[in-house]
Amino acid sequence: MKQIVPAERIGNVQEYYFSVKLKEIAQMNAQGADVINLGIGSPDLPPAKAVTDTLACEAENPKAHGYQPYVGTLQLREAFAQWYRRWYNVELNPADEVLPLMGSKEGIMHISMAFINEGDAVLVPNPGYPTYSSVSKLVGAKIINYNLSPDNGWQPDFDDLEAQHRDGVINLEEVKLMWCNYPNMPTGANGSVELFEKLVAFGKKYNIIICHDNPYSFILNDKPLSILSVEGAKDICIELNSMSKSHNMPGWRIGVLASNSQFVEWVLRVKSNMDSGMFRPLQLAAVEALSQPKEWYEKMNKVYAARKALAQAILEKVGAEVAPGQVGLFLWGKVAGKGVDVCDDVLYKAKVFITPGFIFGSNGENYIRISLCANEETLAKALERIEKEIN
Repeated sequence: MKQIVPAERIGNVQEYYFSVKLKEIAQMNAQGADVINLGIGSPDLPPAKAVTDTLACEAENPKAHGYQPYVGTLQLREAFAQWYRRWYNVELNPADEVLPLMGSKEGIMHISMAFINEGDAVLVPNPGYPTYSSVSKLVGAKIINYNLSPDNGWQPDFDDLEAQHRDGVINLEEVKLMWCNYPNMPTGANGSVELFEKLVAFGKKYNIIICHDNPYSFILNDKPLSILSVEGAKDICIELNSMSKSHNMPGWRIGVLASNSQFVEWVLRVKSNMDSGMFRPLQLAAVEALSQPKEWYEKMNKVYAARKALAQAILEKVGAEVAPGQVGLFLWGKVAGKGVDVCDDVLYKAKVFITPGFIFGSNGENYIRISLCANEETLAKALERIEKEIN
């Protein structure tokens, strides 16, 4: 029998780091380790009660279990448009500028398949969310990493990119997409209108679609921003947003893509061939979640602020420097050596899992990251273990 081999694209990607590490942690726990996981950003807080009540009620409707529109229900698209108007001061036409997704991670693949031909170049941040690179590889793109550094506030250095272009190091004319993410994961750097204006201008100058991934704008952040609030941004930008972090609904897999009607229509051509619509009760519950008042977000952030103080104490205890002003669901700290060595030391000695920064790119090699998705009691217990076991 002839040996069966996978598609060549499989050789270009590896199993997700957390998938591998969680297997190891599960094995350690099976042997009695009781590892405290401070790695993954899966919110442990519940959605608003009205949201779960809506889901339960609607799921009892015998007519709620059929296929749903590929574009999502009109109620959900209108709710997302109203949410963007209320919080970001962005006007979106729910008819053709809003596309609900089964999680924004799905949208990274849809966008890439809709716009990237094999050999097209994609600008990917270093450090950055690993899925930007892995999906780009899966569609056969040429990845051009652009550096983020603390010296530049973890923002793109546009002057450096243009200098590399002039010197022939890179060719911005062959770049089709640029991935960016503010508030930034993993660094916690916040976005600004000034930064978004630069991104929009850069995209228009070189005809590069700016893909802004925006799931963290409500976490420990007083002023949520959307890149689509910049004048003319809709012409060249696509924004992904998610209810996973902002509304404590990670397992629900509800996200949204917002852009001009043409970009949305092209992405829909891909999406409509990959799923058959979102469960209607989920969509109606999401409508309820999107209507939550300011006080709900403030209550959630009060919890995260208390956790952030403990997370900072943990990072400092293992010798990390923590830059002030970080926002989002994680805390990012610089260590003296390699972050992975610090993380392994903490895992095997104190039985606490912290994420090494190298998984986000080479510029994260000397960093570690803690998730705020553990309660104060758990964080305090982790700190106690580390104080006891780590010299």
